[in-house]
Amino acid sequence: MADLVTTFAQTARRRGDATALITRQETVGFAELERRADAFAARCAAKGIGKGDRVILAMPVGIDLFTALAGAWRVGAVVVFPEPAMGLRGFLHAVRVTRPKALIATGAYRLLRLLPAFWGRACLGPRPGGAGSFAPVTLEAGDPALISFTSGSTGAPKGIVRSHGFLMAQNAAVSPLLVSDSDEVDLVAFPVFTLVNLAAGRASVLPDWRLNRPEEVTPEGLAAWIRETGVTRALLPPVLCERLSAAENRGALHTVFTGGGPVLPQLVDRLQGLRVVSVYGSTEAEPIAELDWADADAEARAEMLAGGGLLAGQPVPEVQLRIVDDEVQVAGAHVNDGYLDPAMDAGIKLREGGTVWHRTGDAGRLDDRGRLWLLGRYGAIATRDGARIYPFAVEVAAMGLPGVRRAALWQGDGAIRLAIEGAGADMAACDALADRFGIDGVTMVDAIPMDRRHRSKVDYTALDGLMRG
Repeated sequence: MADLVTTFAQTARRRGDATALITRQETVGFAELERRADAFAARCAAKGIGKGDRVILAMPVGIDLFTALAGAWRVGAVVVFPEPAMGLRGFLHAVRVTRPKALIATGAYRLLRLLPAFWGRACLGPRPGGAGSFAPVTLEAGDPALISFTSGSTGAPKGIVRSHGFLMAQNAAVSPLLVSDSDEVDLVAFPVFTLVNLAAGRASVLPDWRLNRPEEVTPEGLAAWIRETGVTRALLPPVLCERLSAAENRGALHTVFTGGGPVLPQLVDRLQGLRVVSVYGSTEAEPIAELDWADADAEARAEMLAGGGLLAGQPVPEVQLRIVDDEVQVAGAHVNDGYLDPAMDAGIKLREGGTVWHRTGDAGRLDDRGRLWLLGRYGAIATRDGARIYPFAVEVAAMGLPGVRRAALWQGDGAIRLAIEGAGADMAACDALADRFGIDGVTMVDAIPMDRRHRSKVDYTALDGLMRG
């Protein structure tokens, strides 16, 4: 079976000293990255880590992380990624539910070995100058490769096991989105896309900021990193696209891929001069659909502003997609078919014959051209007299009004209200829009709470507390 370990090795032989990863501290080529991964695999084996053993990673996104990942896979270990947005609480949750055999950490993260869970267990990390060699173990499609977690925005984070076959299927689904006839240099804020680039032999610039602190990124700092490293394409969440839109000199950048939250036409317009491609997916299924905004014509844009929802584009060929009672459901080789704790599958994984359908929790519809339109989180739909009012139908339309920075639909205490963030919002226009949708009124708030992972999606649980408070 083809796997990423084999693919990385083949790419290293083909690309040699060509640049693989660029960070603020150093730049490494494909052959050197493969050598480091091989040496780290030898260290893992010397510590008794072998096929099927779980190891938890604690380090920032950097060259060491991808070295450790590739090296651990060479010995057949299962790599556990805690949810970074949850900090120490997320790490401890990951330890509790996966019971890892070893800790792989660098820098200050090595202090985590003092936790009782790691007493008497191995703690190791990659060494740039390390030596050693290890022949990769044989991997099968069903062998687990990594365990990651959902954001925990709707309860305890769910562990998701990805097999080596799953990773190859995901690579096959993502790769066509990044194909280019030119030698691109990609700034990548989504680690899964870095894996795709490593397999393809394409250079990746890694963030020089903490992924769980996007609010610390300034337009000037982001643009300077792009110029300094010769970035031609950027893969960023919408909140960082907002920063980018305020930057004056973007160097050689010509394309932005974005996802992890709603990508609004207003944001695309602010990224003037750049090709913008939005990718819709979830932790359990990435990607599901993609849209080159050059294909979003005036009619589609007018429909979004009129309450038609948010255009997500055509479903990718590798996914099966259906709409059941207004909910988007997907299946396919790169769609997770079950959680680490099978009890969490109930109500989310629908098994029909040999197919497992995943309920995304997103409301949506398909138009007569087969394009997917998102209508917002299924659990955030408001109802009145049996009729549904869809979050994105209202929110996307509202964010097209003058002065509105963010908008969110809320139902509670017997009322449906539209929360508006934006000191200069045209309140008469907001009130008129609320009337058109049958909403009871508009509430101005200082800031609409956003998700912890990408700061790009409304946190409706926190919004509920804000509106009731």
